[in-house]
Amino acid sequence: MTTHPITGAAPHATPEQAVLDSHAWDPGAWAPETRRDIAYVRSNSYADLLHRTAARTPHKLAVVDGDRRVTYAQFDTAVTRCANALLGRGFVPGDRLALISRNCWEFAVLAYATARVGLVLVPVNFMLTAAEVAYILDHSGARGVVAGSEFIATADTAIDGADIADPLRIEIVATNATPTVGWRDIAELWSVGDTSAPDIHVDDDDPIRLMYTSGTESRPKGVMLSSKSLISQYVSCIVDGGMSGDDVEVHALPMYHCAQLDCFFSTDVYLGATSIILPGPDPATLLATIETERVTKLFCPPTVWIALLRHPDFDTRDLSSLRKGYYGAAAMPIEVLRELAQRLPEVALWNFYGQTEMSPLATILRPHEQLSRAGSAGLAALNVETRIVDDQGDPVPVGQVGEIVHRSPHATLGYFRDETKTASAFAGGWFHSGDLGVLDAEGYLSVVDRKKDMIKTGGENVASREVEEALYELDGVAEVAVFGVPHDYWMEAVTAVVVPKDGTHLTADDVHAFTAERLAGYKRPKFVVIAGGLPKNPSGKILKRSLRETYSTIAQETTEHS
Repeated sequence: MTTHPITGAAPHATPEQAVLDSHAWDPGAWAPETRRDIAYVRSNSYADLLHRTAARTPHKLAVVDGDRRVTYAQFDTAVTRCANALLGRGFVPGDRLALISRNCWEFAVLAYATARVGLVLVPVNFMLTAAEVAYILDHSGARGVVAGSEFIATADTAIDGADIADPLRIEIVATNATPTVGWRDIAELWSVGDTSAPDIHVDDDDPIRLMYTSGTESRPKGVMLSSKSLISQYVSCIVDGGMSGDDVEVHALPMYHCAQLDCFFSTDVYLGATSIILPGPDPATLLATIETERVTKLFCPPTVWIALLRHPDFDTRDLSSLRKGYYGAAAMPIEVLRELAQRLPEVALWNFYGQTEMSPLATILRPHEQLSRAGSAGLAALNVETRIVDDQGDPVPVGQVGEIVHRSPHATLGYFRDETKTASAFAGGWFHSGDLGVLDAEGYLSVVDRKKDMIKTGGENVASREVEEALYELDGVAEVAVFGVPHDYWMEAVTAVVVPKDGTHLTADDVHAFTAERLAGYKRPKFVVIAGGLPKNPSGKILKRSLRETYSTIAQETTEHS
């Protein structure tokens, strides 16, 4: 008798048995209440992570924010009360709630409370103008806005400029202040109230977060993230990033960005680690916090690591507790890696590469590879498959530059209200990152540039990162940004803005002389600007678009260096 090749079952003895067997493989034919109960039991949503951690370690210190010190049990209770309060104020699953705030305890509560009842949180970059915020409110269809006191004026103007009917306005009130007229105090949402679990099931792939990317376009795109995409990413971060529940981590980069919120804060909640929340990455405050809270783990982009190294407190603070360091947003200059290894020899470093659409992790370079593979973005993370393709979407040979694409449950659900861009991003069954890169024979990724950052000069392509790495080897260089500006002859001219170290005298001629010995002629900066600093967003990422706009006419105003 021949058996089924997968199940091993014998052929159906009767037509009635065939019907019964087909139902066994088709849960859709089962009673609705059975399907509902199975879905509930098997669910693993973002908000479940906090609830389960609180059940395991209720008295463990979860969050420190200034004088506030909160256990996991207290955190979970605040989230449940907040979730019920939002329902009580008319929100229903699927509604969007915008949040404009610096890092704080309230931000953390809202991240989990909205997810617990299926609301979609829309974290907003607090550096945006009122008009830019109004676009996000309009596009997302936000039914309410939560804003820190310092952003109320911007939020009010944005609401007035957006097409929102009577939105709920909730203020994260500054210490010793009262709410602004027309705004409700956020403390009302969880100071008292219902602590029973809301009777709402949130599916693992329901959208719970809408992250607006700055991108290269005139308007930001709304990236939809679900519990499935986020939790898959957390597993990759934890396993490949060497994270544990014993970590004490400081969170200083903006939590409106998913790097700080999802690679680090939410993984800490998942594991039951302790999170120290700071409103921003002030170097003196960061160094003092590492000492006083005995911080073991820190994420910063290269620009902030550099700022810490250059700060006078670096050598006076006790940083001996620090064991794990992470960076992303840009490659760490090899000279800075060497300095970190010398001055923080007990700290293991990881490089996280990715983007919002990947929740955001895609690849990781591990501690033992930092110097031997400096500049590399590492291998694909645990739950990610990465390849390099040409403009037709076909794989390219090892060592050839192409677009970086990924397959992974980390990936976004798509772009909110934009099927065209979503279809383009997922063309061919891979997520298209928009970054250019190359894989070596062992699968290690080197990110050549964003497509927009590749400088096309005189018929040749120049990777801005390659020129930046060369300039970081020049004594006296603290920071550098390389980009292209319009040029009548070259089409684009390689341009470098260089920030000298304090007390160092550096000239444009010094830079030109240095690159003449190290770079091919077409790669050398045609124009060099010595500056006191570089424009950055709150995540510490250098704003090259701003630099291009500032220096777009430099070719007409400056004598070209040939």
